[in-house]
Amino acid sequence: MTTAIFVVPTEQRVGLTTVALGLVHALDRQGIPVGFCKPISQPHATDTGPERSTRLARTVTSLVPPEPIPIAEAENLLGHDQENVLLEEVITRYEQAAQNANVVIVEGLVDTEEQPYSTHLNAKMALSLGAHIIIVAAPGHDTPRQVADTVEVVAQAYGGIRHERMLGCILNLLDAPVDPTGHIRFDFSRAADNHDPSREAEFRAECARRWPETFKMLGCIPWQRDLIAPRVQDIMHMISAQVLNEGHLNRRVTHVALGAPTLVNACQELRAGAMVIVPGDRDDLFLAICMAAMSGTQVAAVLLTGGLKPDPRVWKLCGPALDTGLPVLTVSYTALQAVLYLPYLNLEVPLDDRTRMSQAVEAVASHITLDWKEPLLTTIEERRLSPPAFRHMLAERARRANKRIVLPEGNEPRTIEAAIICHQRGIARCVLLGDGGRMHRLSARRGMSIPPDIEIIDPTHIEQRYIDAMVELRAHKGLNAGLAEEQLHDPVVLGTMMLQLGEVDGLVSGAVHTTANTIRPALQLIRTAPDVKLVSSIFFMCLPEQVLVYGDCAININPNAEELADIAIQSADSAQAFGITPRVAMLSYSTGASGSGSDVEKVKEATRIARERRPDLLIDGPLQYDAATIKAVAESKAPDSQVAGRATVFIFPDLNTGNTTYKAVQRSADVISIGPMLQGMRKPVNDLSRGALVEDIVFTIALTAIQAEQAAVRERGAR
Repeated sequence: MTTAIFVVPTEQRVGLTTVALGLVHALDRQGIPVGFCKPISQPHATDTGPERSTRLARTVTSLVPPEPIPIAEAENLLGHDQENVLLEEVITRYEQAAQNANVVIVEGLVDTEEQPYSTHLNAKMALSLGAHIIIVAAPGHDTPRQVADTVEVVAQAYGGIRHERMLGCILNLLDAPVDPTGHIRFDFSRAADNHDPSREAEFRAECARRWPETFKMLGCIPWQRDLIAPRVQDIMHMISAQVLNEGHLNRRVTHVALGAPTLVNACQELRAGAMVIVPGDRDDLFLAICMAAMSGTQVAAVLLTGGLKPDPRVWKLCGPALDTGLPVLTVSYTALQAVLYLPYLNLEVPLDDRTRMSQAVEAVASHITLDWKEPLLTTIEERRLSPPAFRHMLAERARRANKRIVLPEGNEPRTIEAAIICHQRGIARCVLLGDGGRMHRLSARRGMSIPPDIEIIDPTHIEQRYIDAMVELRAHKGLNAGLAEEQLHDPVVLGTMMLQLGEVDGLVSGAVHTTANTIRPALQLIRTAPDVKLVSSIFFMCLPEQVLVYGDCAININPNAEELADIAIQSADSAQAFGITPRVAMLSYSTGASGSGSDVEKVKEATRIARERRPDLLIDGPLQYDAATIKAVAESKAPDSQVAGRATVFIFPDLNTGNTTYKAVQRSADVISIGPMLQGMRKPVNDLSRGALVEDIVFTIALTAIQAEQAAVRERGAR
């Protein structure tokens, strides 16, 4: 199973991309298959080219990360209350990056004035991916205590530093020269790297004192001058300078020298890596720089200010120095303006500067400890499907199935919108039963248009083949042609006959019809699958952190122990088929032997029968709901249970309990419930709640398409 590691910042300018790619490199050189993903782009105001993180990853690694979602598209989805759609798109990118990888490093967003929602969205993305979290901080002027406080505050958005998915913190740019606002200076001082090991020790000691053992300091990366040194050509583009002598524009600028003193005092500034700012009329200083270049000092560049150029005679004298590759640039503004502007140049690595990025990534990787990686790689975790991951899985599998699904309630606006969405996303080929003219008017009122290739069938025109087939199926019940034609005017009955004859692959109804109206024709005409004694139902409950299965909340009013065991087994198999590891909790008002009564005895007996019939499944009961879901309660009430505290499939003792609970959870917790999905039918027929949202209908259509594919596979296997 692929492990996602989500890398998030405490603030702006912490070197998030460099750290993320450094992690990729650190894991890669350990021989661990690793991927990289930046799900949503976040360009800076000065960016005009492709998304930086993804392009840099392609530059310094052999990976081909997926293209991120443009930030404008993400904001549009958020603004239209379509966060779920955005998260499904994020998962699509992640899964592309996860191909052939054991670990995927996911780079998060940074909170800015333009995107103040980034931390919230990072938390949603991390939750959707089931990702572990690494927080990146840059100390600046902060004390170890202040840094620890900041990390702990940021960690709250992801469940706190004690949450099981929190890995730790990486300190970047330790001892970097910063101004009072925390901005790293393009330093004039020429000071050497001033990393102080004792300062790193202070940070490590403070964090070890305050943080639990599960949340570690994963690395302290010192600031290095050479890693922020831009090329002359980078500065030239940033300040819009003109070239007088191109020379070697790829030289690195490690510091800036201002040629304002006298010639004698200015000589000490003429060092390798210096970009010397000189008023354009200071021919004496220009000559001195050229002499230094001729003597072997690799001055990075000369920047002449004021729009002034050296006298042509002086320029001619400097020819041999210029031939050494000394770049000479000119700008129209004054030396003072240049000095004020240069400290705030964008020091991020340009997309084409592979050398600098590779050095930065190597430096990060060399300061990261990987003693935390083993549990992530050696422990085989089950996949804990988040709601966006589950919906994404449904949509992808439905697309691959490419099934034809009939919707008898074609005159219902939510159904029409769901059909349009399914068509646009390729989830299914929907067939709408109803009045075509009315459908187009209803869709127009909602600002939509029905694509011409969505099939619409008028159910008032009953073809003879449906009448004949229905009479054949129900003749033993006294059905004649007249009664059959009359019943077929009900769109649900007509849709069911289309399914029975193989003209469609599945049916979804219930937005305006009762459960009985949807299911009765199916039981009469489709009937149950071979060896199935009972038709039951489940809901997929999309809770914030994972998807759970509830059954039976729609069909069986008061099942006996044998029937309850059937429901448990059917529900476990359905969960498994949809990517959820089944751990079945047989629910009751009592846990274990703590209670008595006929209702408890029924659950005990059902548990025994289910275990006996399917020893391969984890089934336990009776369990109270809190004992089934909450680890701390399970340790107290059912310490020896393999299900308690970890249940994923919940079997309610009767319809009264199940239906009430699912609606209470759905409405009070504001979660999406997909279903009910019927179990045990020969062909898929699924009911909707009459309060279903458009999104509910879309995903019920998706799971119906998947059921149809599963039924087709079973049928092929039986031949």
